[in-house]
Amino acid sequence: MILNVDGVAFSYRSSPVIRDITFDLRPHQVLAILGPNGVGKTTLLKCMNAILRPKVGSILVEGSEILKADRLSIARKVGYVPQRCEAGRMTAFDAVLLGRRPHIGWDVTERDLRIVEAALRMLDLENLTLRYIDEMSGGELQKVSIARALVQEPRLLLLDEPTSSLDLKNQIEILGIIRRVTREHNVAAVMTMHDLNMALRYADRYILLKDGIIHAAGGPEVVTPETIEAVYGVPVAVERYNGYRVVVPLEPGDGC
Repeated sequence: MILNVDGVAFSYRSSPVIRDITFDLRPHQVLAILGPNGVGKTTLLKCMNAILRPKVGSILVEGSEILKADRLSIARKVGYVPQRCEAGRMTAFDAVLLGRRPHIGWDVTERDLRIVEAALRMLDLENLTLRYIDEMSGGELQKVSIARALVQEPRLLLLDEPTSSLDLKNQIEILGIIRRVTREHNVAAVMTMHDLNMALRYADRYILLKDGIIHAAGGPEVVTPETIEAVYGVPVAVERYNGYRVVVPLEPGDGC
């Protein structure tokens, strides 16, 4: 098991955001955390990286309690891609190389450079290697952030809406890369997402949050019209098209 989350709860001041969150994740699995705005998806993700400290509960990555670890130890196990990344005055290569910091000793090695080059190549950023990241589009900057997380060689990838600023082609490319990395490198990934159809296509485990608790969790079978309507308040149909399950919003009076 890569990730065990047990009984996690978090409040901002005296206002509870999430409570009694319990689940686990195995190698090769991609988990999508779903739910409407303000339900606690990003809060839960930040708890898994100890950016936020839950009031109760435990979070284990390969048996190690993340909430008791130092930042360097966490960075060796967990790669985190936030929803928005600050664009400083550095090149894409240098920005990605920063992801190797948890592993660098006295100096950058040839292996560090090879890992950075491989990540840039994987995300089709080779032509942007020497471009300053504050001159990049939102989509290009997002891909740099994902590359930086990958070069940490983490056991667990956490991604907060990783496709929010990408066009359709890049959404498909990025989610395909995330899924491939989990399969080929024996890791697990957790993504917060709004796009139910992309989640159904690229994730294999799902958590649907409602009012700060888990309303449903499991495989594709839990993403049903009844569950989606209960969580989002919108009637939908879940159909099959070309081998994929597709969520179709319904207008009042539409048939299923």
